[in-house]
Order: sequence, then C-alpha cells, then structure tokens
Amino acid sequence: MKKHLFLLALSLIPGFALAADFDGATLSLAWALPFVGILLSIALFPLFAPHFWHCHFGKVAAFWAACFLLPFTMVFGVPASLGVIAHAMIEEYIPFILILFALYTISGGILVWGNLHGSPKLNTGLLALGTVLASIMGTTGAAMLLIRPLIKANDNRKHNVHVVVFFIFLVANIGGGLTPLGDPPLFLGFLKGVDFFWTFSHMLPLVAFAAAVLLTAFYFIDSYYFKKEGVLDIDKTKDKPIKIHGKFNFFLIAAVVAAVVMSGVWKPGISWHIAGTELAIQDLMRDLILLALALVSLKFTPKPVRAGNDFNWGPILEVAKLFAGIFIVMAPAIAILRAGEAGHLAPLVNTVSNASGGPVDYMYFWMTGLLSAFLDNAPTYLVFFNLAHGDAVQMMGPMASTLLAISAGSVFMGALSYIGNAPNFMVKAVAEDRGIKMPSFFGYMAWSCAILLPLFVLMTLVFFSHSF
Repeated sequence: MKKHLFLLALSLIPGFALAADFDGATLSLAWALPFVGILLSIALFPLFAPHFWHCHFGKVAAFWAACFLLPFTMVFGVPASLGVIAHAMIEEYIPFILILFALYTISGGILVWGNLHGSPKLNTGLLALGTVLASIMGTTGAAMLLIRPLIKANDNRKHNVHVVVFFIFLVANIGGGLTPLGDPPLFLGFLKGVDFFWTFSHMLPLVAFAAAVLLTAFYFIDSYYFKKEGVLDIDKTKDKPIKIHGKFNFFLIAAVVAAVVMSGVWKPGISWHIAGTELAIQDLMRDLILLALALVSLKFTPKPVRAGNDFNWGPILEVAKLFAGIFIVMAPAIAILRAGEAGHLAPLVNTVSNASGGPVDYMYFWMTGLLSAFLDNAPTYLVFFNLAHGDAVQMMGPMASTLLAISAGSVFMGALSYIGNAPNFMVKAVAEDRGIKMPSFFGYMAWSCAILLPLFVLMTLVFFSHSF
C-alpha cells in the first residue's frame, strides 16, 4: 500500500511543476463567480443574518472555496488544484497571516493606560500620529497599537463611527504608503528591486497631500459632531495621565521590521519547490522569526497588560478564516488579469495603454486601485507592475510616473472596502468588540466613496494630469 502511494506521489510531481501557473487565458469569467460569492457573503450576511454570520463565517468562506476547487479539480485535475492551493497558501496566505499575527499579538502586548477626552484636536492628533507610524511599523502594527486608545478616548461620544472610519482611511491604508514596510504591495516592489528610498521620496508628496486633506476634513466633521453633542456630563472613563506598559514589545516590533527587511535583502539562492510553488530560505526564516517573536510576546508580556487591552483572538481569527477563502477563490481572477490581452479581462487591461502602446498613468492609478479594493492589493500590484514593464530599473527611471501610479493606487484605494486591506477588517472587529456599531460592508463603502473618491479624482488632476 505504501509503495503504491509513493508511486502515485511520484506520478504527480511533473504535474505539480506547472500547477501553480495554469493559463489564465483559458479561463472564462465564470471561474470568478465563487470570488463574487464570498464578497457578497461578506457584504450581505452581517446585514441580513448577523447571528448566522458571527457563528459560521468560517464555514461560509470554506463553502465558496469548495465551490471553486471542486469543479476546478474536475476540469484541470488534482495536480493543478493542489498547485493552486499551494501557491495561495505558501506564497501568499501564510506570509500574509503570519505578519498580521505577529503584529497583532505584539501590539496587543503594549498597553496605553489612562484616558484623554476625545476632542477634535486630540482625535486629529492621534490620527496624524498613526498615519506617520503606519510607514514605520506597518499599517497593521500602527492600527492595532492605536485603535484601542482612540476608542477609549471617545467612549463618551454619541457619534464615534466616523472616528473609526477615518482611522481606517489614514492609519490602516494611506499612512503605509511611504516605505516598503508600510504596506504589502510596496514590500513586493522592494523584493522586485524597487529602491527603499525611491518609494519614500516619490510617494511622500502624495501621502502628505492625501493625509492633509483627510485630516482637515476629519477635523471639521468631528468638530460638527462634537458641537452637536454638546457638553456631556458623564464620561465613562475620566481623564488620566497616559502611561505605557509592555514597552519591551516595541523592540519586538523593531525585530519584525528587521525580519521583513532581511527577507528582501538576503538572497542566498536556496529554495525548495512545493507543488509548483517556490519557497525560498529567506522567506522561511522570516516566517519562523515572526512566529517566534509573537510567541515571545505571548510568553513574557504580563497578563494584566493584555487584559487591560481586552485582548482576544476574535479579530485575527476572523481575518484568518475569511482571507484563507479569499486567497483561494481569487486565484482565477488574478490569473485572468495576468493573461493580459489574451484573457477575458482584456478590455480592462487595454484601458491602461494608449493607441501607441504607451502607459496611461492615471488609468494605472485607477485600475490598480479599484481592483485592489476587492482583490488583494499585493498580487494586484504585481499584475500591473509586470504589465507596465516588470523591470525595476526601467520602472524607477523612464517609467517612474507609472510606477508611482501603481504604488499609490494599490495602497490608497485599499481603503475603499473592508477587504481592501487586512487591517481594515481587524479595526472593524476591534471596534465592534468594544461596542461600536460599525457600518455594513456597503455602509462603509458609502463613507469611503463619498469621501475618498473625490480625493482620488483631485489627486489624479494634481499628480497624473500629464497622462491625459
């Protein structure tokens, strides 16, 4: 029996070599229906069946993954199906969830104790601080560090949903646009050869512009609600001086940053192939270090510190379960996009080029961005990076404006939906855990479209009008 299983495994190896790279040109748009299904489930179940969703969201994600994998296996075979799973898990999901797990766990061990009154000035200042920190410690780290103190500062406010919504805009997305450490798409660009300081110098004007507009808009909106509420006699938590506990976790966050940078600059050329997917030793070492750092934080952070944060695994479990399904079911959509003009999304791909085949920067900004709002922004960045040229030297040189458009679109427009960037979902989950009634999937998009789309139109006119 063991001999037969061994021979069967050997017979599958040649198929594995090609499994992860099935031809997107052969796929119809019908293969993307499970992806549409999981998006609609995320949007509608919390609205119409909240109790069912709260209890069974992981099963719903698994159902849609099965709706894709079962027919895919029947049509393309077991090796191709295993290759898709291996690619989604090894190259995308595991690194994605481990860095989120590490930052969520470590930042949960930092307790900002005390309370300040959530005035418009204080709230704007905290959002500005988070926007800066997002490029230093990543959008997930900054978001998880500051969301609890921000909610606590506003626990006496009747209107505080807008505070969390703008927090998602600025801290969980736009603030991460200055460095490869800030947001996954920029880190992928760094791995492809985009210089660290190229990202900072070219993205700085756009991040500063967007942050200034949003912080100004937030201040006036928050001031309106603050005045509308009047003077509140009862504050659930009285003002107290701020003290920080669990400070050693800041060193662990620095170690997370170092591990991520290490995986981008250390390339010894050692790798393994698993079901058609390459696993490089630097990536394996990074993931093991991230896991170890999270475990160190759990082991040595005093329990009262985590208790003070009301730390629990709910938000990260929700992200882990939902995105496991999302990474699998979005595989055909990404493959069709990668097929370029040969795929069934050719009309969309053609919008980013002019009649002579040159890049149209403002369309790269919008196409990368809009797709990043619903597909994972990291592979979407790679699709358009390779579509534009694929060579980092060329992209940083003659095509610098195109690379800027792709970078800005993938980072900024991740704020358009809850699934555009993983910290969005985590912030939502933490806020709901603290009793804030967050908008539904479409309710959040009403906020984001009303506030962000005009901003992105303005940015198009300011930064990409040369390509009209």
